[in-house]
Amino acid sequence: MSALPEFYRSSIGKKILAALTGLFLCAYLVVHLAGNLLLFKDDGGAAFDAYAETLPNFLIIRVIEIGLFAAFAVHIGTGTYLWVINRRARPRGYLVNKPEENSSFASRTMFLTGSIFFIFLVVHMKSFWYPSRFSAGQRASMYSLVTDAFADPLYSSFYVAAMALLAFHLRHGFQSAFQTFGLRNKKYSPLIGSVGTIFWLLIPAAFAAMPLYCFYRSCQWLH
Repeated sequence: MSALPEFYRSSIGKKILAALTGLFLCAYLVVHLAGNLLLFKDDGGAAFDAYAETLPNFLIIRVIEIGLFAAFAVHIGTGTYLWVINRRARPRGYLVNKPEENSSFASRTMFLTGSIFFIFLVVHMKSFWYPSRFSAGQRASMYSLVTDAFADPLYSSFYVAAMALLAFHLRHGFQSAFQTFGLRNKKYSPLIGSVGTIFWLLIPAAFAAMPLYCFYRSCQWLH
């Protein structure tokens, strides 16, 4: 049997896969945010619609989408496996031995925050990605689709809450990925910590600002 497949069947191999896919998804968040910031451009959605309509025309975008689905599947699969293994490895007196003294609350709730965020992803894709790719007849303006969804206070609240969960997930996950690669040492830890803090605060906050902005614009009585 090849050594490489055998390695990735091990716990350390799965940790590396979880770290690699996690960092890949972090990079995607930055790219996705950059395009979505066009929502804030005061042009009636022209720039955002042009951006959304152009993306499906590039083969590389379709390839990246497949890569994203694969990365999500691997990240979820390895994360679930590691969570189960860690649960089984806990001593019987774990609940009495104050686990908060050995790990952060964010690290202990990674599976929970990831699971709830997965539900958000399914709803999010059903609301935006699926209609933009598979709607019958003439496609609706993506700008209208997004702004109409965010005009709903329940959906906007759900979106903002999901971004708070994402921030909590990234708070531990970002630095944990670099720790897996052995880079959280005296030389790189301060840099990783600073970049990680900026990342888990700024990226989710920028995403959360979108529904808040669209909801505010939809409320004429606030103007």
